[in-house]
Amino acid sequence: MDFLLSDEQQAMRDMAKNFAEKKIAPTMEEDEKEHRFRKEIVKEMANLGFFGCIAPEKYGGNETGYLAASIMAEEIARISPSWGLPFNLQMNSIQSVLLNFGTEEQRERYIPKLINADLLGCFAITEANSGSDVASMKSAAEEKEDCFILNGSKMWISGIPVADLGIVYAYTDRSLKHRGISAFLVDMHSPGVTQKAIETKLGLHCAPTGEIYFDNVKIPKENLVGQKGDGFKICMFMLDNTRLSCAARAVGVARACKEHSVRYANEREQFGQPIANFQMIQEQIAEMFVEEEAARLLVYRAAWNRDRGQRNTIEISCAKFFAAEVAVRAANTAVKIFGSYGFSSEYPVERFYRDAKSYQIVEGTSNVQKMIIARSVLGLK
Repeated sequence: MDFLLSDEQQAMRDMAKNFAEKKIAPTMEEDEKEHRFRKEIVKEMANLGFFGCIAPEKYGGNETGYLAASIMAEEIARISPSWGLPFNLQMNSIQSVLLNFGTEEQRERYIPKLINADLLGCFAITEANSGSDVASMKSAAEEKEDCFILNGSKMWISGIPVADLGIVYAYTDRSLKHRGISAFLVDMHSPGVTQKAIETKLGLHCAPTGEIYFDNVKIPKENLVGQKGDGFKICMFMLDNTRLSCAARAVGVARACKEHSVRYANEREQFGQPIANFQMIQEQIAEMFVEEEAARLLVYRAAWNRDRGQRNTIEISCAKFFAAEVAVRAANTAVKIFGSYGFSSEYPVERFYRDAKSYQIVEGTSNVQKMIIARSVLGLK
């Protein structure tokens, strides 16, 4: 479907599709089984300009926008949801924050290195007892004369333990509640920072996820992003952008499940004919197709408006919620169409079934998205 796509956007879509099929797919199943992260894949994506979409040319970006990035993220996730995550870690999180809240010195120092993947990025919000309730975080940064001293921990952080640079959210004044949270750029190799991998995950096995421990970590004053107390506002702004990428990747998963199901239904024979001839299979395929198309339109609309500078939280929450649910339903349906083979790692739908669940959880759960949408519709603060 070519919804308002320019020649440049179509070319970027084709480039991402070609990259995913030729560079990721050949070793994907082996890498997934071994839980193998390959930094060279991220570097190759960077060399093709995948992470420069939202940044001006003076920082090494290509200014093609959030829609172009979403189109490419869909193509990558169609082959491997794991390798769609770098769009968030390298671009939609830290870069978007620095472009909107950072100093010129911070932008010049970090954005080119994130675009080129000379630095691997991450963003750290969630803690062991603080997920959807961001304001309940325990991490704190005490201001000193020449620095901040950061203590605490973060959990379920994408990009850990391989990250070089993180945007970390912590309290600088707990008495102010959410207005006392601040945002910091943290060198993840600083003394006192410990990164630890979480190996026991349901899916996304090529995408590192882990815990971070901060023990009296010294953060230079110039690494504060925005002003003290701006952290919650910055975090909510950032999540709009990371949720958009998440939604685009969910569309890629839904599409992959549909494509594999269509191929299998036309090849698999039962009762002397392809199962594609059976009406219940046709009904399932039709529902997968329509929901995928609808999810993509929501994502494209949200990205298109984002490129026009709109703060479109509700549109993004709609896209993220619906695309996540569609991805899970598509994966569930694909497993049913494949039957026993869907329960086997011989076919990729089993992997998509596991990977798809992440979209209902990360960047704000499906319940959180429904809460955001409902309060907006109802006119509640």
